[in-house]
Amino acid sequence: MSRVIVALGGNAMTTSDGRARPEDQIAAVAEAAERIADVVAAGDQVLVTHGNGPQVGNLLVKNEMAASVVPPVPLDWCVAQTQATIGFILQNALERALAARDRPALVAALVSRTVVAADDPLFTQPSKPIGRYLSAAEAQAMIEHGQLWRDLGERGWRRVVASPEPVEVLDAPAITALLAGGYVVVAGGGGGIPVVREPDGRLRGVEAVIDKDLGAALLGRVVDADRLVIATDVPAAVLGWGTDQARPLGAVTVAELRGYAAEGHFATGSMGPKVEAACRFVEGDGDLAVISSLDRITDAVAGRAGTVVTKEG
Repeated sequence: MSRVIVALGGNAMTTSDGRARPEDQIAAVAEAAERIADVVAAGDQVLVTHGNGPQVGNLLVKNEMAASVVPPVPLDWCVAQTQATIGFILQNALERALAARDRPALVAALVSRTVVAADDPLFTQPSKPIGRYLSAAEAQAMIEHGQLWRDLGERGWRRVVASPEPVEVLDAPAITALLAGGYVVVAGGGGGIPVVREPDGRLRGVEAVIDKDLGAALLGRVVDADRLVIATDVPAAVLGWGTDQARPLGAVTVAELRGYAAEGHFATGSMGPKVEAACRFVEGDGDLAVISSLDRITDAVAGRAGTVVTKEG
């Protein structure tokens, strides 16, 4: 039996055109659950983690529209709320999908935290854009609530926050215990709720976002996962994306993949973090990491689809 961590993109919880009404999210999660249930039915232990960009974006809109009535909730609260909501609908969908395969299973969703370093230099240079564009006047209202917004030209103003490195998965012992007890576990959504340790040891949530792929790589290592599958909307990572020489990347070693990354093949805001996460997981003693599309997930777990990353060829 392998222990597999499946990392779903936040867009796996929306329609193909980006709609994120509750009914849209429920339908999209049900489709994702069907593919994950195939992996569980094959006999593997499965830990599911996920992005939450569209869902946090919706909460930020509510913050903006209600700012004159109620104080905006902090970003760590938004991550916690979306973890709980997505976990809830994933629980329901996975239970249904597994029952349909005559493989009833226990499914648990855990609201979980990730420690970042209070002195991470990325806190001094917030650069991760989140939420929607606003006019200068609308942005000013949020700036008065202590948020950092930047003028991005014709499209308007957008909020930026820090995206520090994940250091520790606080709730890894609970996740590991649940996996050992036979549960399919949903945890670490959105990279985890970002927290720092105060000098006296107390924990404090912070206004930041953790890259969900880097969070998944760390999560996979600390729970001793054998395989990491990063499910995205393309069949594989691509060399020469957007050029006449574009080609999908199949089996590759960590050294080769890092070489391609150094040559600039993977965009910082899209495929770059997935490539880095795959490398980190394998370097941390994972058997393999795969970047592939959700509909190929069963083959991806077996190393038969997508960009398959190993230590050696």
